[in-house]
Amino acid sequence: MLQFKFLGILMGVAIRTKKPLDLHLAPLVWKQLCCIPLLLEDLEEVDLLYVQTLKSILHIEDSGITEDNFHEMIPLDSFVGQSADGKMVPIIPGGNSIPLTFSNRKEYVERAIEYRLHEIDRQVAAVREGMSWIVPVPLLSLLTAKQLEQMVCGMPEICCDVLKKVVRYREVDEQHALVQWFWQTLEEFSNEERVLFMRFVSGRSRLPANTADISQRFQIMKVDRVSSNVIRISYR
Repeated sequence: MLQFKFLGILMGVAIRTKKPLDLHLAPLVWKQLCCIPLLLEDLEEVDLLYVQTLKSILHIEDSGITEDNFHEMIPLDSFVGQSADGKMVPIIPGGNSIPLTFSNRKEYVERAIEYRLHEIDRQVAAVREGMSWIVPVPLLSLLTAKQLEQMVCGMPEICCDVLKKVVRYREVDEQHALVQWFWQTLEEFSNEERVLFMRFVSGRSRLPANTADISQRFQIMKVDRVSSNVIRISYR
Protein backbone atom coordinates (compact mmCIF):
# COMPACT_ATOMS: atom_id res chain seq x y z
CA MET A 1 0.00 0.00 0.00
CA LEU A 2 2.90 2.37 0.69
CA GLN A 3 4.19 1.81 -2.83
CA PHE A 4 0.77 2.60 -4.31
CA LYS A 5 0.64 5.74 -2.18
CA PHE A 6 4.07 6.71 -3.46
CA LEU A 7 2.86 6.16 -7.03
CA GLY A 8 0.05 8.60 -6.27
CA ILE A 9 2.59 11.16 -5.06
CA LEU A 10 4.55 10.80 -8.32
CA MET A 11 1.35 11.22 -10.34
CA GLY A 12 0.46 14.33 -8.36
CA VAL A 13 3.93 15.76 -8.97
CA ALA A 14 3.56 15.02 -12.70
CA ILE A 15 0.31 17.02 -12.75
CA ARG A 16 1.71 19.88 -10.67
CA THR A 17 5.01 20.24 -12.54
CA LYS A 18 3.61 19.30 -15.97
CA LYS A 19 6.37 16.72 -16.39
CA PRO A 20 4.56 13.63 -17.78
CA LEU A 21 5.19 10.09 -16.60
CA ASP A 22 5.40 7.16 -18.99
CA LEU A 23 2.69 5.08 -17.28
CA HIS A 24 0.64 2.34 -18.88
CA LEU A 25 -2.42 1.75 -16.69
CA ALA A 26 -5.67 0.08 -17.70
CA PRO A 27 -8.50 2.47 -18.63
CA LEU A 28 -10.60 1.24 -15.71
CA VAL A 29 -7.89 2.44 -13.28
CA TRP A 30 -8.14 6.00 -14.59
CA LYS A 31 -11.94 5.80 -14.30
CA GLN A 32 -11.68 4.70 -10.68
CA LEU A 33 -9.25 7.53 -9.91
CA CYS A 34 -11.92 9.91 -11.25
CA CYS A 35 -14.63 8.13 -9.20
CA ILE A 36 -16.45 7.08 -12.38
CA PRO A 37 -18.56 3.92 -11.85
CA LEU A 38 -17.19 0.89 -13.68
CA LEU A 39 -19.20 -1.14 -16.19
CA LEU A 40 -18.86 -4.63 -17.59
CA GLU A 41 -17.38 -3.11 -20.75
CA ASP A 42 -14.46 -1.82 -18.66
CA LEU A 43 -13.65 -5.37 -17.55
CA GLU A 44 -13.91 -6.58 -21.15
CA GLU A 45 -11.14 -4.17 -22.13
CA VAL A 46 -8.66 -5.89 -19.83
CA ASP A 47 -9.94 -9.50 -19.74
CA LEU A 48 -12.25 -10.28 -22.63
CA LEU A 49 -11.81 -14.05 -22.33
CA TYR A 50 -12.92 -14.09 -18.68
CA VAL A 51 -16.04 -12.03 -19.44
CA GLN A 52 -16.91 -14.35 -22.32
CA THR A 53 -16.52 -17.32 -19.99
CA LEU A 54 -18.88 -15.76 -17.45
CA LYS A 55 -21.43 -14.99 -20.17
CA SER A 56 -21.28 -18.58 -21.38
CA ILE A 57 -22.01 -19.79 -17.83
CA LEU A 58 -24.93 -17.39 -17.53
CA HIS A 59 -26.48 -18.55 -20.81
CA ILE A 60 -25.29 -22.12 -20.63
CA GLU A 61 -28.74 -23.47 -21.48
CA ASP A 62 -28.20 -22.16 -25.02
CA SER A 63 -25.57 -24.88 -25.42
CA GLY A 64 -28.03 -27.60 -24.43
CA ILE A 65 -26.62 -28.00 -20.92
CA THR A 66 -29.15 -28.77 -18.20
CA GLU A 67 -29.08 -29.13 -14.44
CA ASP A 68 -28.32 -32.84 -14.82
CA ASN A 69 -25.06 -32.43 -16.74
CA PHE A 70 -24.08 -28.97 -15.45
CA HIS A 71 -21.14 -30.14 -13.34
CA GLU A 72 -19.88 -32.36 -16.11
CA MET A 73 -19.44 -29.32 -18.37
CA ILE A 74 -18.44 -26.64 -15.83
CA PRO A 75 -15.13 -27.27 -14.03
CA LEU A 76 -16.08 -24.96 -11.14
CA ASP A 77 -17.86 -26.35 -8.10
CA SER A 78 -17.95 -23.33 -5.76
CA PHE A 79 -18.06 -19.53 -5.72
CA VAL A 80 -14.44 -19.02 -6.74
CA GLY A 81 -13.18 -17.06 -9.72
CA GLN A 82 -10.07 -15.85 -11.45
CA SER A 83 -8.39 -12.73 -10.06
CA ALA A 84 -6.48 -10.20 -12.12
CA ASP A 85 -3.22 -12.08 -11.53
CA GLY A 86 -4.73 -15.37 -12.70
CA LYS A 87 -5.20 -17.00 -9.30
CA MET A 88 -8.43 -18.74 -8.27
CA VAL A 89 -9.86 -16.94 -5.26
CA PRO A 90 -13.24 -16.78 -3.43
CA ILE A 91 -15.38 -14.08 -5.09
CA ILE A 92 -17.36 -13.59 -1.86
CA PRO A 93 -16.45 -14.34 1.78
CA GLY A 94 -16.63 -18.09 2.30
CA GLY A 95 -17.01 -18.68 -1.43
CA ASN A 96 -15.01 -21.90 -1.24
CA SER A 97 -17.84 -23.53 0.73
CA ILE A 98 -20.75 -22.23 -1.38
CA PRO A 99 -21.55 -24.72 -4.17
CA LEU A 100 -22.08 -23.47 -7.71
CA THR A 101 -25.21 -24.97 -9.23
CA PHE A 102 -27.32 -24.64 -12.34
CA SER A 103 -29.91 -22.63 -10.42
CA ASN A 104 -27.56 -20.10 -8.76
CA ARG A 105 -25.27 -19.53 -11.74
CA LYS A 106 -26.75 -16.05 -12.33
CA GLU A 107 -25.80 -14.97 -8.81
CA TYR A 108 -22.35 -16.47 -9.33
CA VAL A 109 -21.76 -14.45 -12.51
CA GLU A 110 -22.97 -11.24 -10.87
CA ARG A 111 -20.70 -11.82 -7.87
CA ALA A 112 -17.72 -12.66 -10.09
CA ILE A 113 -18.14 -9.47 -12.12
CA GLU A 114 -18.59 -7.39 -8.97
CA TYR A 115 -15.42 -8.89 -7.49
CA ARG A 116 -13.30 -8.15 -10.56
CA LEU A 117 -14.63 -4.60 -10.98
CA HIS A 118 -13.75 -3.73 -7.37
CA GLU A 119 -10.74 -5.96 -6.91
CA ILE A 120 -8.27 -3.06 -6.73
CA ASP A 121 -10.38 -0.57 -4.77
CA ARG A 122 -7.89 -0.48 -1.89
CA GLN A 123 -4.96 0.07 -4.22
CA VAL A 124 -6.74 2.88 -6.08
CA ALA A 125 -7.66 4.49 -2.76
CA ALA A 126 -3.98 4.42 -1.76
CA VAL A 127 -3.00 6.07 -5.06
CA ARG A 128 -5.63 8.78 -4.54
CA GLU A 129 -4.35 9.35 -1.01
CA GLY A 130 -0.84 9.88 -2.36
CA MET A 131 -2.14 12.27 -5.02
CA SER A 132 -4.02 14.23 -2.36
CA TRP A 133 -0.69 15.29 -0.85
CA ILE A 134 0.09 17.21 -4.05
CA VAL A 135 -3.17 18.08 -5.85
CA PRO A 136 -6.81 18.63 -4.77
CA VAL A 137 -8.11 15.11 -5.35
CA PRO A 138 -11.86 15.99 -5.09
CA LEU A 139 -11.48 17.96 -8.32
CA LEU A 140 -10.53 14.77 -10.18
CA SER A 141 -14.22 13.88 -10.29
CA LEU A 142 -14.67 16.78 -12.71
CA LEU A 143 -12.36 15.11 -15.23
CA THR A 144 -12.87 12.26 -17.64
CA ALA A 145 -10.56 9.27 -17.40
CA LYS A 146 -8.85 10.32 -20.64
CA GLN A 147 -8.27 13.87 -19.39
CA LEU A 148 -6.66 12.62 -16.18
CA GLU A 149 -4.45 10.20 -18.10
CA GLN A 150 -3.26 13.03 -20.36
CA MET A 151 -2.54 15.27 -17.37
CA VAL A 152 -0.39 12.57 -15.75
CA CYS A 153 1.12 10.91 -18.82
CA GLY A 154 1.04 13.57 -21.51
CA MET A 155 0.73 12.51 -25.12
CA PRO A 156 2.18 9.17 -26.24
CA GLU A 157 2.73 10.54 -29.75
CA ILE A 158 5.74 12.77 -30.35
CA CYS A 159 4.41 15.17 -32.98
CA CYS A 160 6.83 17.15 -35.14
CA ASP A 161 4.27 19.96 -35.48
CA VAL A 162 4.35 20.43 -31.69
CA LEU A 163 8.13 20.54 -31.65
CA LYS A 164 8.12 23.12 -34.43
CA LYS A 165 5.85 25.34 -32.31
CA VAL A 166 8.28 25.40 -29.38
CA VAL A 167 11.58 25.29 -31.26
CA ARG A 168 14.19 27.99 -30.79
CA TYR A 169 16.94 28.53 -33.37
CA ARG A 170 20.36 29.87 -32.41
CA GLU A 171 22.78 31.14 -35.02
CA VAL A 172 20.95 29.21 -37.72
CA ASP A 173 17.92 29.98 -39.83
CA GLU A 174 14.96 27.63 -40.12
CA GLN A 175 15.42 27.70 -43.90
CA HIS A 176 18.95 26.34 -43.60
CA ALA A 177 19.45 23.09 -45.52
CA LEU A 178 20.63 21.21 -42.41
CA VAL A 179 17.52 22.28 -40.51
CA GLN A 180 15.26 21.23 -43.37
CA TRP A 181 16.98 17.85 -43.56
CA PHE A 182 16.63 17.46 -39.81
CA TRP A 183 12.85 18.03 -39.83
CA GLN A 184 12.42 15.81 -42.89
CA THR A 185 14.31 12.99 -41.18
CA LEU A 186 12.38 13.40 -37.92
CA GLU A 187 9.05 13.29 -39.77
CA GLU A 188 10.10 10.07 -41.48
CA PHE A 189 10.81 8.44 -38.12
CA SER A 190 8.26 6.12 -36.57
CA ASN A 191 6.81 7.31 -33.27
CA GLU A 192 9.01 4.79 -31.43
CA GLU A 193 12.07 6.30 -33.07
CA ARG A 194 10.95 9.84 -32.20
CA VAL A 195 10.47 8.73 -28.58
CA LEU A 196 14.07 7.43 -28.55
CA PHE A 197 15.22 10.71 -30.10
CA MET A 198 13.41 12.74 -27.43
CA ARG A 199 14.85 10.57 -24.69
CA PHE A 200 18.35 11.14 -26.09
CA VAL A 201 18.14 14.94 -26.36
CA SER A 202 15.96 15.70 -23.34
CA GLY A 203 15.78 12.67 -21.05
CA ARG A 204 11.98 12.54 -21.45
CA SER A 205 9.84 10.25 -23.58
CA ARG A 206 6.55 12.17 -23.49
CA LEU A 207 5.36 15.73 -23.99
CA PRO A 208 2.60 17.50 -22.02
CA ALA A 209 -0.85 17.29 -23.61
CA ASN A 210 -1.00 21.09 -23.73
CA THR A 211 1.70 22.77 -25.82
CA ALA A 212 1.63 25.79 -23.50
CA ASP A 213 2.82 23.54 -20.65
CA ILE A 214 6.14 22.76 -22.36
CA SER A 215 8.49 24.80 -20.19
CA GLN A 216 11.74 23.66 -21.81
CA ARG A 217 12.36 24.94 -25.31
CA PHE A 218 13.38 22.64 -28.12
CA GLN A 219 16.62 24.22 -29.31
CA ILE A 220 18.56 23.88 -32.55
CA MET A 221 21.88 25.67 -32.69
CA LYS A 222 24.72 25.91 -35.19
CA VAL A 223 28.17 24.61 -34.32
CA ASP A 224 30.95 25.74 -36.64
CA ARG A 225 33.65 23.24 -37.42
CA VAL A 226 36.57 23.37 -39.80
CA SER A 227 35.33 20.63 -42.12
CA SER A 228 31.62 21.41 -42.20
CA ASN A 229 28.68 23.03 -40.52
CA VAL A 230 26.89 21.01 -37.83
CA ILE A 231 23.65 21.61 -35.94
CA ARG A 232 23.18 20.59 -32.33
CA ILE A 233 19.77 19.72 -30.86
CA SER A 234 18.99 20.05 -27.17
CA TYR A 235 16.38 21.03 -24.60
CA ARG A 236 17.09 24.14 -22.56
